[in-house]
Amino acid sequence: MGTTSRVQADGGDFIAGAVIGGLLGAASQQPKRKTTTTSSYRPRLPSTQEGKEIQASLNYFGFNAGTVDGQLGQKTRNAVSSYQAYLGYPVTGQLSPYEQELLISSYNRAQAGGAQTAQLVAANPDGTRGLLKQYRTEMASGGATMAAAPTTTVVVNPVMPQTMPGTTAQQGTMPSFAAAAPAAPESAMPNFLGNGATVSLASHCNKVSLLTNTNGGFVTEASMSDPNQALNEQFCLARTYAISQGEDMISKVQGFTPQQIAAQCEGLVPSMSTQIAALSLKPRDQVLMDTSSFVLASGMSPAQMSGTAKICLSVGYRTDKMDVALASSLLLVALGERAYGELLGHHLSQGVGVSQRPDLAKAWYEDSLTAVESGVPAVFAPGQPERTGLLRKAAFAVSGAPAPATLTPVPASTTLPSFSVTE
Repeated sequence: MGTTSRVQADGGDFIAGAVIGGLLGAASQQPKRKTTTTSSYRPRLPSTQEGKEIQASLNYFGFNAGTVDGQLGQKTRNAVSSYQAYLGYPVTGQLSPYEQELLISSYNRAQAGGAQTAQLVAANPDGTRGLLKQYRTEMASGGATMAAAPTTTVVVNPVMPQTMPGTTAQQGTMPSFAAAAPAAPESAMPNFLGNGATVSLASHCNKVSLLTNTNGGFVTEASMSDPNQALNEQFCLARTYAISQGEDMISKVQGFTPQQIAAQCEGLVPSMSTQIAALSLKPRDQVLMDTSSFVLASGMSPAQMSGTAKICLSVGYRTDKMDVALASSLLLVALGERAYGELLGHHLSQGVGVSQRPDLAKAWYEDSLTAVESGVPAVFAPGQPERTGLLRKAAFAVSGAPAPATLTPVPASTTLPSFSVTE
C-alpha cells in the first residue's frame, strides 16, 4: 500500500447521478457542462419549529443565537459552538443528536421548574448556564431521564434539491441505484449467544462524553491510567470529525436527498460483506488485499470513490450503521488514505461492529500513526499533534505490547497502481 498515491476529493467531484450511484454501478455519469443558473436555497434540516426550539434554548442559556425565527444561520452556528465549548464537546457548530436533546430538554425542564429553577440559578456560580452541567450530571446518574435522541444531526447548511434526476438502473456486481439493501441471509449455524458486535456507537459515545466531563476533561498521554477510556474518547472524537466532514460534502451534492444518499450507502454493505467479516479474522494486509481487488474491479475513479466513501462514512456513523462505516473506512485505506486506518483500529480494539480483537487492531493503529508522523495530513483533530503519542501509548497498552520508541510501517503485501486524476 505504500506506493499508492493519496487521492483527495471534495463535493465538486460529485455532480447529479455520479455520486453514490457511481460506486454502486447504478447511474451513468453525466458530462459536466458549463451553465449559468440562478438558484434559491432554503435552510436545511431541522424544520422551522425545531430551529426555533434550538434558538430559544440557546438564548435562554446565554448563547446568543439572535432572533428566534427558525432560520439557523451563522449566528446560530456561533452560538452552538459556544454551547459545545462550554460543555467540553468538540466545537463543530453543528449539534449532534445527544447535544441537541440535552439542550432542548434542559430548556424545557428549566421552564417548568418555576421558583425552583430560579433558586438553582441563584446558587450556581455559572448562573443559567450552570443548569446545563447540573442537569447533565443528574441524567448521567439516573436522577433524570431524557427522551430518545433524534435520529438526524442538525446541520446548518443549504438544502439540496428535493428531486432526483432520472436514472436508469444498470446491471452489475454492485447493487442497483434504486434497490434497497437486501436482508441479511439466514445463518445455517445456530447462535445461542447473540451477536456481541452489535453495539450502538452513538449511545456508547454519549456515555464516554459524560465520563469525560465527570473526570474533568480528556485523558492525556501524561495523565492516562485507563487506556480504554483514552481510546474511547479519541474514537468518539474521530467519529464526530467524520460526520462533520461527510455532511459538509453532502451539502454540495446536487440532486439527492440525505435519505436517498443514506439508502445507497447501505447498499454498499452486501458487496463488501466478505471484507468486513475478515476484519475480525485476518491480518491487516490480507484484508487490504481483498479490498484492493474490490477497488480495482469497481471501475470508479479514485477521486469519486474517495469522496463517496467519506460521505458514506459520515452516513454510517450518523445513522449508527457500523457496517456502512466499516466498509467506507476500508475503501479509504485501500485508496491510500492511511490516516483512516485509525478508525478500524478503534472498531477492533473496542469491539464495535466487529469482534473485539486488540491484537489485530494494533497493526491498523500502527500504520495510521506512522503515516501521520511521516507527514500525511491528520484527518481527525488535526490541530492536536500530541494526540498521536496518546493513541500510540493507549493502543499498545490495550494490545498488551509495549509501545515502541518509533513506529515501524507495517509491510504491505499488495500494491495498488498509482492513479492519475485529471481535473
